[in-house]
Amino acid sequence: MNMEKTFSFRNRWFTWSVAILVAIAFAAALVGFVWVPRAHARATMESLWEAICSAAGAPAPYQGAALPEDARQYPSRVIVNATMMGGAQGASVGKGASLAMACTMCHGARGTSPAGTPHLAGQPASATYKQLRDFASGHRPSAIMQPLVRELSDQDMRDLAAYYASLERERIAAVAPVAEQTPRLVRNGDPMRSIGACASCHSPHALRPATPVLEGLSETYLHDQLKAFRDGRRRNDINRQMRNAAHGLSDAEIVELSRYYAAR
Repeated sequence: MNMEKTFSFRNRWFTWSVAILVAIAFAAALVGFVWVPRAHARATMESLWEAICSAAGAPAPYQGAALPEDARQYPSRVIVNATMMGGAQGASVGKGASLAMACTMCHGARGTSPAGTPHLAGQPASATYKQLRDFASGHRPSAIMQPLVRELSDQDMRDLAAYYASLERERIAAVAPVAEQTPRLVRNGDPMRSIGACASCHSPHALRPATPVLEGLSETYLHDQLKAFRDGRRRNDINRQMRNAAHGLSDAEIVELSRYYAAR
């Protein structure tokens, strides 16, 4: 009889104990399934459900079947592999030269830009092609590039990429003195922060498909793109490799890397 009275909601001590226990469990669930995942590296989570799925161990962000947002679900529509471009043909390069007339205002008469936009001359064809495809599909948003590439066919993009890959980049004045030493992040990365070495992908000898050459690009452009990857505003990198590499960079490190590559 006494036991029944003890574990009865008529017993105010038992009632308060249950209420406190429920409150603690609820607060722990909020911290473990919502606050911690959203405050962690993936600070760009957009929904409460995504945070809960991440804490529960779901391998990818939740996407409802009725929300086929391609640009959010996949970083690109391009399948990147070593044979994605094939061999460049003379006719393709010639057609690309004609198409490139519309690009000269921003990217220079022969693909070397004095205006702070990316140099396209000498870039691997696969790198230029992937970015054109991503601009057209919206995976890489740009108010300037999207209208320009929207009417291009897939073959047009391949021709443009082949043309720019065939050009030799012209020498322009360095915007910063060449660094005496290669930055540690370029050589070795920072394994303790899960940051890979820049040279493992962007070295001229790495020859990774769809990976651009960074040497000599505008310091302002490099700085803006690294910050965009770090902050999650640019998301068209396959398997999040650039976002993972840039998420731990400080502002000072971004400045150092941008100056290093711009001066080369």
